[in-house]
Amino acid sequence: MKKSGWIDLALTIWIAVLLVGCSSDKAEMEKLVTGPKTYVGSEQCKVCHLEHYDSWKMTLHSRTLQDVTQNQDALITGIDPDAIRADLKKRKKELKVPIDKIYIPKVEEIKYTQGIQWKQRFVVEKNGKLYIAPVEYDAWSHDWSNYREADWDKRPWIEKCGGCHATGTDLEKGTFSEPGVGCESCHGPASRHVVLPKTAVFDKRQTVVNPSKLPAGIRTQICGACHGRGESIKNKDADWPVGYKPGRALGSYQKFISPVDQETQTDYTNVSLDRHHQEYNDWQQSIHAQKGVSCTSCHYVHQLGLPPTQFQTVGAGSGQCLSCHTGNTNKYAHSIHSFSNCIGCHMPRIEMSTESGPALRHTFKLMSPQESLKAGSVDKMPNACSSCHHHKDTPLEDLAGFLEASIKKDMPLPFSVHRRAETLKK
Repeated sequence: MKKSGWIDLALTIWIAVLLVGCSSDKAEMEKLVTGPKTYVGSEQCKVCHLEHYDSWKMTLHSRTLQDVTQNQDALITGIDPDAIRADLKKRKKELKVPIDKIYIPKVEEIKYTQGIQWKQRFVVEKNGKLYIAPVEYDAWSHDWSNYREADWDKRPWIEKCGGCHATGTDLEKGTFSEPGVGCESCHGPASRHVVLPKTAVFDKRQTVVNPSKLPAGIRTQICGACHGRGESIKNKDADWPVGYKPGRALGSYQKFISPVDQETQTDYTNVSLDRHHQEYNDWQQSIHAQKGVSCTSCHYVHQLGLPPTQFQTVGAGSGQCLSCHTGNTNKYAHSIHSFSNCIGCHMPRIEMSTESGPALRHTFKLMSPQESLKAGSVDKMPNACSSCHHHKDTPLEDLAGFLEASIKKDMPLPFSVHRRAETLKK
């Protein structure tokens, strides 16, 4: 056979192999594209979306659950049984189990850490299931405290926490695809998105959810799935909306606790508002919800070109609020609070949860001293004025009077926040 004949034969064979390979790849691609969506992990997203991946890694979402077996630095404290029991002795009256009977995990027994900035809990394995150990570390006070020490091993982690602290959680199988709140927690499972070529631009866009393209109410439901308090509709034992995927109607998967207590007509008395994870419940009552202002209007998920802030807000402090509310700086009570900030009055700290930091009210309504008077005390109904250290000792009657006067533009001058009842009543 001539040389050219050998070349032609080799070329023919190469083309045939290529066609068979392409046919095989095409069949595999069609199978993946038409089959059920599955989770691929944030590392896959990094291949094409490096900038977004890097910015996400700087947020707390990426650290809500960390694998200690892969990264010992996930532990923010040492595990010293003597120090832990010494702290537990300070809480002896509230303990439901004798101190020497409370299980304290060894470092090698800890599979995952949950939380990093406010509080850290420790996930351990028992009889093939994961549970949160009955001691937790407060990152603010550097103290140890008890956590459900009487029934900790009767509360499977995957039922109580798994849906929000991990990505792709499957309650039936008892598995999850990735620790932490990964890309697919907000964008949905990305197996189809990954397999399609970059040239299939429009098809790729249809395979995942882009929250920024959704209506404000639907977009906020993605956040509300974890930043809200309620009961799972699909599984009564779970504390998260089992079966929910980004873009779906959250109300079909989660029944949220009513924000209003019908007996007292106040909303603070409801459990959803005096603990953490109440933000979505609050937001539903707010004028922000009515006007289409969503979570991402104020908070960032990807820290692209933004300076880090404590609560991942686009702007720092009052600057975030004043970017929209430009005309309120000199009206009524605002005129005497130039030293303060918007959050101090409109998002007062209603509870200090060391699990997730200050529980700030997200209805954005002013909590008036008059409401505390009606309830009987600040303990029963906090208010924005008493939460400030300037007013913490000022009688509620005086605070209510000051606020009413400021609204009527009849505030007595000079006015001092440090004046006490004896002075004011003269």
